[in-house]
Amino acid sequence: MLQNICVVLVNVSHPGNIGSVARAMKNMGLTRLVLVEPRAFPHNEANIRASGANDILEKAKIVATLENALVSCNLVFGTSARHRRISWPLLGLRQCGTKVVEEAASGTQIALVFGREDSGLTNKELQQCHYHVHIPSNPKFSSLNLGAAVQVVSCEVRIAWLIAQDQSSKLEKNEVASTKNSELATVDELERFYKHLEQTLVAIKFLKPEKPRYLMARLRCLYGRSSVSRTEINILRGILTETQKVVDSASRKRKD
Repeated sequence: MLQNICVVLVNVSHPGNIGSVARAMKNMGLTRLVLVEPRAFPHNEANIRASGANDILEKAKIVATLENALVSCNLVFGTSARHRRISWPLLGLRQCGTKVVEEAASGTQIALVFGREDSGLTNKELQQCHYHVHIPSNPKFSSLNLGAAVQVVSCEVRIAWLIAQDQSSKLEKNEVASTKNSELATVDELERFYKHLEQTLVAIKFLKPEKPRYLMARLRCLYGRSSVSRTEINILRGILTETQKVVDSASRKRKD
């Protein structure tokens, strides 16, 4: 189950924090680490701070963008403490741990995404996440070290995992649901759908690029919480393709 979960770090500035994260992951039984454009890695400071979790650093995957990091993932949890205009599905730590374990148990590929030490994740990056996760720290001193943040979230995941081991009946239900959940659309498939959707909405003049009014962000939120399957994505993209054909045909007739 835990092998279906990866930790994604975006633009880490200090290599020591990568080592701290690796140690926190190994403490909680997580092994898959993905680094999005780290400023300095590999680095000796990361090895020192890993303190025995160097195997995780050695197997860490390095990519250029968050979109690349989420290829083949089905469900993405992004940590954020900032207020945003658009309401997004928000989970507390205990809810996050339970949700991650329930989904991972049925084969769903999970990503836990953590942002930059100084500024976290951008709004655009947060929109690539299905859920946002809030760590209820002291509001008067809410800033957490990156390694500590990963430790807290991964600890909740492990607690939920340990509870799940004692609930055999719940595991059996997850096995029945595994076929359906394994067919969920991946993040990269959803991204291609969103681009196709945006192009079509512009073509039918429902979306005005000069005045988008958060339309695509709201649609991302809608589809992101719907657990869209690959079959459903193909149906939706088929509808978009036929819509574009009608628009193109009408455009040619006007020109004639």
